[in-house]
Amino acid sequence: MSEEGKLPSQRIQRRGLMLVLSSPSGAGKSTIARNLLEQDHGLELSVSVTTRSRRPSEIDGVHYHFITRREFDRMRDTDALLEWAEVHGNFYGSPREPVEAAMAEGRDILFDIDWQGAQQLGERMRVDVVSIFILPPSMAELKSRLHRRAEDNEETIARRLKNAAEEIEQWRSYDYVIVNDDLNRAFDAVRAIVKAERLRRDRRPGLFDFVSELLAEKT
Repeated sequence: MSEEGKLPSQRIQRRGLMLVLSSPSGAGKSTIARNLLEQDHGLELSVSVTTRSRRPSEIDGVHYHFITRREFDRMRDTDALLEWAEVHGNFYGSPREPVEAAMAEGRDILFDIDWQGAQQLGERMRVDVVSIFILPPSMAELKSRLHRRAEDNEETIARRLKNAAEEIEQWRSYDYVIVNDDLNRAFDAVRAIVKAERLRRDRRPGLFDFVSELLAEKT
């Protein structure tokens, strides 16, 4: 849509936000993230790099950029990653360049990352980050979901469950916390948060010019 065809509220310059979704494996963040990207065309995914093996359902460059440990170390050591973490013996990180380009253009970026990465983003770019932690309704249900996913062997599932308690304990460091006992309700809650955060005064520097022009109008 051209600038001429936009409503006044749509023409107000806005700085993009970084939406961070985190949860233990199996709690639902990836499903919520996927639904957000399908329904909200104002969001785009920050595709992480990872050293872990690709799952059968995953596409390189879409779900992750699958790279070697040597490549990962090079990106980390040259400050080409906004954040990085070791999770379940594998390394993950968010490339800096595409995110900074998007922020400069006022576009919103979605991060599907763990608490370690969320903490690093918050330390580096706190005013731009909106963080949401997704909790499972119970540990029993979390275990059931991991088995239903059928993408990990028993040893991996056991390791994920062991680490889930440590991950859940990080809930206090997030801006919002949602219990995913019903996927539709959890998704609606995330969408409501995004809508509200986009309207924050401090995310819309264009309001200064808009209000100045508004007050300068003759009545």
